[in-house]
Amino acid sequence: MPAVETARARYDRMIGVAGSRVGAAHDIDLLEADLKRLETEYQMFFGGRLPRPPWETRSRVEALVTRLDRTPPTNFGERFRFTSLQSRFRAFIDLWDRGVRAREEGRPGPFAGMGADRADEPPPAPAAATDRLLAVATLSDPMAESDKLRSLFEGLTSARHEVGQPDIPFERFAALVGKQVGTFRAKGCHGVAFRVGVKDGKVSFTARPASARESEE
Repeated sequence: MPAVETARARYDRMIGVAGSRVGAAHDIDLLEADLKRLETEYQMFFGGRLPRPPWETRSRVEALVTRLDRTPPTNFGERFRFTSLQSRFRAFIDLWDRGVRAREEGRPGPFAGMGADRADEPPPAPAAATDRLLAVATLSDPMAESDKLRSLFEGLTSARHEVGQPDIPFERFAALVGKQVGTFRAKGCHGVAFRVGVKDGKVSFTARPASARESEE
């Protein structure tokens, strides 16, 4: 009888683990879909097609992020997906909130010029190209260095806005950085130095083997 109970307990535990994995994967899928919807609705708001910020969708995304953060996925792939989506959400929350504050204070913000009331105005004269460095970071393990990865992404987002290019999804950016780090580390490099900026009116995103000093930072 005790052996049967032990087997049953083991079976229940396996079912519970499998169920939690399915639940986590489902929540991450929901988070990804709702985050895309939230980005679209904020673009509509700043473009003058929504009367107020999408608070309802934002609250739903925040609740999903909080739930997944309290009980993070155990599967590596799911954990990486969630971390990427969470970092992307935090980066855009800062950008959106700055845009809303700028609008309330009646000054230009990161989304200036998106309103429909500017559609009939002639396009502004192109600004003189100015070379600028926006972000620098040395990475050896992007999954464990989310703050550095998010800083790079914010720099890239700013650079793309500056030259009039659309945003790219954070997970796509994270995958690109992870691939480059893996390539350099396979060649014996301990870290990779990334630089994001604007050069000659274009986005500049470079990666090179980090020096010993940079790797220690």
